[in-house]
Amino acid sequence: MTKNLLCYILFFPLFVVSQNHTLSGYVKDAKTGEALIGVSIFVEKESKGVSTNVYGYYSISLNAGQYDVKYSYVGYSSVVKNVEFSEPIRLNIELSESQDILDEVVVEAKQSDENTKGTQMGKIDLSMDKIKTIPAFMGEVDVLKTIQFLPGVSSGGEGNTGFYVRGGGPDQNLILLDEATVYNASHLFGFFSVFNADAIKNVSLIKGGMPSNYGGRLSSVLDISMKDGNYKSFQADGGIGVIASRLTLQGPIKEDTASYIISGRRTYIDVLAEPFIPETSPSKGSGYYFFDLTAKLNWRLSDKDRLYLSSYFGRDIFSFKNQDLDFVFNVPWGNATASLRWNHLFSDKLFVNTTAVFTDYNFAFEGGSNGFNFRLASGIRDLNLKQDYTYYHNSLHNIKFGWNYTFHRFVPSSLSASSGDVEFTTIDEVKIFGNEYAVYFQDEWDVNENLKINIGFRLSAYQHIGPFTRYYKNPNSGATDSTTNYSNFESIKTYFGPEPRFSARYLLPDNSSFKFGFAHNYQYIHLASVSSVSLPTDLWFPSTEQVKPQVGTQYSIGYFRNFLKNNYEASVEAYYKDLNNLIEYKENSFPEDNLNNNVDNQLTFGNGYSYGAEFFIKKRTGDFNGWIGYTYSKTMRKFDAIDNGEWFPAKYDRRNDLSLVGQYQISDRVNIGAVFVYATGNAISLPERRWFSLEENRIITVWSKRNQYRLNPYHRLDISLTIDAKAYKEKLNAETNKMVKVKKKVTSSWNFSVYNAYNRANPYFIFFDFSGDPLQGTAEFGASQVSLFPILPSVTWNFKF
Repeated sequence: MTKNLLCYILFFPLFVVSQNHTLSGYVKDAKTGEALIGVSIFVEKESKGVSTNVYGYYSISLNAGQYDVKYSYVGYSSVVKNVEFSEPIRLNIELSESQDILDEVVVEAKQSDENTKGTQMGKIDLSMDKIKTIPAFMGEVDVLKTIQFLPGVSSGGEGNTGFYVRGGGPDQNLILLDEATVYNASHLFGFFSVFNADAIKNVSLIKGGMPSNYGGRLSSVLDISMKDGNYKSFQADGGIGVIASRLTLQGPIKEDTASYIISGRRTYIDVLAEPFIPETSPSKGSGYYFFDLTAKLNWRLSDKDRLYLSSYFGRDIFSFKNQDLDFVFNVPWGNATASLRWNHLFSDKLFVNTTAVFTDYNFAFEGGSNGFNFRLASGIRDLNLKQDYTYYHNSLHNIKFGWNYTFHRFVPSSLSASSGDVEFTTIDEVKIFGNEYAVYFQDEWDVNENLKINIGFRLSAYQHIGPFTRYYKNPNSGATDSTTNYSNFESIKTYFGPEPRFSARYLLPDNSSFKFGFAHNYQYIHLASVSSVSLPTDLWFPSTEQVKPQVGTQYSIGYFRNFLKNNYEASVEAYYKDLNNLIEYKENSFPEDNLNNNVDNQLTFGNGYSYGAEFFIKKRTGDFNGWIGYTYSKTMRKFDAIDNGEWFPAKYDRRNDLSLVGQYQISDRVNIGAVFVYATGNAISLPERRWFSLEENRIITVWSKRNQYRLNPYHRLDISLTIDAKAYKEKLNAETNKMVKVKKKVTSSWNFSVYNAYNRANPYFIFFDFSGDPLQGTAEFGASQVSLFPILPSVTWNFKF
């Protein structure tokens, strides 16, 4: 009897599982065949549901029986299927766009109650339909600018290539384009992002505790998914603007089986300005332009296997010539990525994605004068291979696990120079190599109707390997005392990083919830900046025996509530973040000092912390929609070698940050939008005393402590007007002799926008000058604010056929 009871206890869970049957499949757009991300599949009878993953796949298991299964997606007509759960069923669904789109404006591609029911804190999904209606700089739709309107996310100001999340630096954001890492996500020093909106399907930002399947960064994940391409018919989209134009082509290679998409963009400031520059001008031949090209191929090999090949290539090229001084320089920089992914279904419950990725980022500054030429360059290249498994155990457990390997090659800086045929002793191209590994596991578990948790663990490691030469410097003289040479693949230093992750949601009876998040992260690569703003000149380099990995721990808690049948959603989140092993250049150290030296010999190390509260309220549907976001935060740093180890504000410390985003659909064809932003001015160090020393015959400056002053607050208003051309034309029906409406083959729209509508002179930096003759007692010292952009109107014509 005891033996039988024991067997029953042991095998009862398997018996219960055996009574479950699985419904699985893919959900796609009926018109284009594109996979739809985040479609809700809900069984009301059991109050259970799941969502499609980034490839449009879903799997749900229920006890034997007959159920109505509802497929719903914002902006699309819902579909209900009556399904008999008596055996495993594969059911692929196509959803059609809702005809009455004004009743449900696309604000987010997710369930209307995901704000309160999901476990993930600080996650926001934005559809491209939403992003395209927000006023944009010079009419160019920008993913990065849009996320900076969200609470907890801020820019460093105009002319800054990075964005900052909850007190973290620009290097602490993991930016992915179809799973390929993008190291510099901006064109034109931060005024445009590298992502062409016409080729993007979905944008997901995680600024709270990131799940364990993401790693390598401390602050946030920006996960961008490209469109697959139209599986049904050929399609072209494009736009002609004031300074840039773009064109996207997509269509089937084999209908419903394979597709392609290719998208290109280029600015033509250089082309438009060239005729207006006189031949006698010293700067004739100077210019700037950027271009990018995005492409993707997809192949549905079978119902269980799919291939995706994605690529991106972009370059910024800035050139300057001065014929009077016989001086010229060029500054090219840009990214190149490629990712090959293979989806495979081992069973209805086990989904695996295998990915191989190539990433390359390079920057160069090259120039010359009077026969003297020089070149300064830096870059980073990654080769990455990983597998991600999803196991749909049952409706209560969604399990993910996988592994990740990345081979890094860094070129922190190289310098070469020559005069005629003579080459000078300069910095050879020093390459630093490393291996980065990770394995992870996570389980999203519905404990009961009210409590849902996501528990995960990630184990990461980094190995610095040869070839490498270590220079040991004399601390007093700075001369090289000795060196150590490491051979190819020889292990120099290895770090391990345990990374626990946890989040939980407790659902309250009034359609609201409390959430809690915890994340402990390791980051093995670093970004060093010699400027007060983030620029392409900043240097990427890895952890070494002297540079420890960055470590971040974040705690967050929030209250989330929806109102008026989920038409409004609101949240309040508070967070605290500890940051360790941060880096800065030592005072009076610069990248060009690397001759017979290592980059890490020029660095100083410190810690930091950040805390804040974020308030967010959004109207999701209707003719008028938008959001208000406000953040109060404090971000501090401490380095032993700076200000005697005293705490100081980080340069991107923003105590107050406010964003108002609104749109109004006046009619079927007319939409207006407006954005207002306000932020506390950036922290800055300023000279507190300046005088001319007659004894030393020079200006002496006494600077303040690090970042003790503030620039003026940053604020501006952007407005836009979008007018769609008539989508239908009247045509005489020969059979009925009546006029009927026929959809036009070519549709178009005009976008009129005004950037900085009230011409605010926002500060970029402070310029200090000196005039007069100190010997005559007429010396004067001055300081002037430099601003970049006044009011800028623009117009763009967009088309589609």
